[in-house]
Amino acid sequence: MKNSKAATLTRIAAMTAITCIMGPLSIPLPFSPVPISLTVLAVYLSAYVLGMKYGTISYITYLLIGFVGAPVFSGFTGGAGKLAGPTGGYLIGFIFMALIVGFFIDHFNANTVKTVIGMILGTIVCYIFGTLWLAHSSGTSFVASLQIGVLPYIPADIIKMIIAIIIGKPVRKAMHSIKS
Repeated sequence: MKNSKAATLTRIAAMTAITCIMGPLSIPLPFSPVPISLTVLAVYLSAYVLGMKYGTISYITYLLIGFVGAPVFSGFTGGAGKLAGPTGGYLIGFIFMALIVGFFIDHFNANTVKTVIGMILGTIVCYIFGTLWLAHSSGTSFVASLQIGVLPYIPADIIKMIIAIIIGKPVRKAMHSIKS
């Protein structure tokens, strides 16, 4: 039993570390305060590999690490100010994305079509949180924030979904085949 808990904690820690490595890697866009970030891919992978409960715990752990000041957010930033800034809504929205994606993966046995549906729904919820907060923090309309904070990112997020499925499926299968 203790080995099972240790294995679970190790998996959560590993995915948190991967998110801490991928999260800062971003490409700023000149027309938006929201960069293209690998955090989205990391959240998809965590949910895919760990499932709803542990994938969400992994992301929340990452969020707390960044909140206390470690430079794990996009552009190697950290601190509470990042959550109050224009991208804070996306950072919070990722919690719900992890829950939704993980739910679909857990409840539909990682069926690819249903996983994609979960990823799309989770991403939409994250986009809503992010767009609402971006509009609030920048004083722009919801539509203007949607145009600079969501629409340019859709193609890259679709690619991240595909990558997560390609990588996540075999990793999840391998982790579930290992006896804890």
